[in-house]
Amino acid sequence: MNFKDYFKDKMFLIGIFILSLFIILLMLLAFKVEKSLLIAVLLILVVTNFLYVLIDYYQKKKFYRELLRNIELLEKSYLVLEVIQKPTFYEGKILYQALYDINKSMNEFVKTLELQMNDFKEYIEMWIHEVKIPLASLILMLHNNQTDDKILSEQIRRIESYLEQVLYYVRSENAEKDYLIKAINLNKIINNVALKNKDDLLEYKIDLIVEDISCQVLTDSKWIEFILNQIINNSIKYRQENIHSYIKISVVEDEQQVTLVIKDNGIGIPETDIARVFEKSFTGQNGRIKSRSTGMGLFIVHSLCHKLGHKIKIESQKNNYTKVLIIFSKNKYYDVIK
Repeated sequence: MNFKDYFKDKMFLIGIFILSLFIILLMLLAFKVEKSLLIAVLLILVVTNFLYVLIDYYQKKKFYRELLRNIELLEKSYLVLEVIQKPTFYEGKILYQALYDINKSMNEFVKTLELQMNDFKEYIEMWIHEVKIPLASLILMLHNNQTDDKILSEQIRRIESYLEQVLYYVRSENAEKDYLIKAINLNKIINNVALKNKDDLLEYKIDLIVEDISCQVLTDSKWIEFILNQIINNSIKYRQENIHSYIKISVVEDEQQVTLVIKDNGIGIPETDIARVFEKSFTGQNGRIKSRSTGMGLFIVHSLCHKLGHKIKIESQKNNYTKVLIIFSKNKYYDVIK
């Protein structure tokens, strides 16, 4: 900051001061003030204003010079407020507060990104351990020259499911940019999900009971199919081994909403875990006992339901049943989205 640039910046105010000085001079002459008093008044005005300009200049010069120097020296420029003194002049205080607010906002944003990156890193590490199991099985089959089509198909489906999950997890952060809300027939979606899981349903002799669900809901077909597929996969994964298993799908409809109900007679969820099943990376007792789990499936499902404007609830009883309810509202919220 140099005086020449500062002086140029103040030219308008200096012009007003000179004009004011001229008016004062004319007024003093009109009142026939003595020449010595006239000179004294003008001299005092000029000197005081000149001193004001000098003091203002050096105050600002000191602050801005320190600010720019520290920005240049610091490796992390956003820490500059930690090493400069708070200014005493009003404009500097405004700038200091603005920089403080910007810095605070940036730190919060960076912290959020760091947490997201750490969460993603942890998830990817767990996901790699999960996907290594079917890969190892395939490698062993190739090594032993085995050609069991059933086992081969099962392992490939598992890998495909894990890949789909990680893809939707990555997209779920900006899901609203990727979905298209329109009227969808639930029966068509359920048929797609059943077809996708038919091999596992036949393999484990699980009855898929679908009641009359030929009703329409406002949603995105791609996202809701993924959501339902995750729920059906969980029902298959956490089935009871010693009984005849089933998955029952039905619909409850009224004037306000459509509720899709998916119920199974699997191992159920312990009462202590039911409130936490939608938490990120939560595996619970079933995830530790039944098989290794990332705990991300229901978290992604819950996140996508929320972004689509649907509600999701889970009811369960240990060693008895699990019931998942997805609630599609019939309100003007969807008219806005459409």
